Amino acid sequence: MEYKIMIVEDDTTIAKLLGAYIEKYGYKTIIVNDFDKILDIFVEINPHLVLLDINLPKYDGYYWCRKIRQISTNPIILISARDGEMDQVMGIESGADDYITKPFYYDVVIAKIKSQLRRCYGEFAPDKSEERKVELEGLILYPERPELFFNGNSTMLTRKEAVLAEILIDMSPRAVSRDILMEKLWDDQTFIDENTLNVNVARLRKKLQEIGIDKALETVRGYGYRLNVSWRNE
Repeated sequence: MEYKIMIVEDDTTIAKLLGAYIEKYGYKTIIVNDFDKILDIFVEINPHLVLLDINLPKYDGYYWCRKIRQISTNPIILISARDGEMDQVMGIESGADDYITKPFYYDVVIAKIKSQLRRCYGEFAPDKSEERKVELEGLILYPERPELFFNGNSTMLTRKEAVLAEILIDMSPRAVSRDILMEKLWDDQTFIDENTLNVNVARLRKKLQEIGIDKALETVRGYGYRLNVSWRNE
């Protein structure tokens, strides 16, 4: 298995040297150059691990770490010239799994990468057979990851998309009203408009298309939505 390592470092020299060294160990590296679209790039490539610098243009690494944590449990290692105790605490509270201070030894970086990959995917990984899963006509949702599978294809979901998918799967083939969906997705609906639900439905529909399920998430005009996968097996 070829592990993908995403490197987010605005010092291009460090990023290239780090990438070249990591690839010597058989990993595939993806160096991010557009620091306004870090989350979009993460979703697109779905890396196994992220090396994330804290000092970045516009938004810092803490911000992007929290954003990634909203949609993924994949390991994140922060890299920073800041070596204060409070900086490391902030990193862990933002969702990071480890913290490396600059200047660093490349062998230390490799050791930490190997440790995180073993923990998540290797010998120390939790038994995924014990994970809760929700199924419908070959469509499998793991709500806690959160990840969706169909016919050997998979895609990562955001937490809201996973909640939405689970409700629709549980209720299928019955339709679910917009009011119920909004109530389940947001405890406080005071500042939530229907367009927010529309956006989440559109994103889930796109994720379903990515794994080979097209036109299964139906809009029931004037009421809500229905997930109907059974027609694919007819």
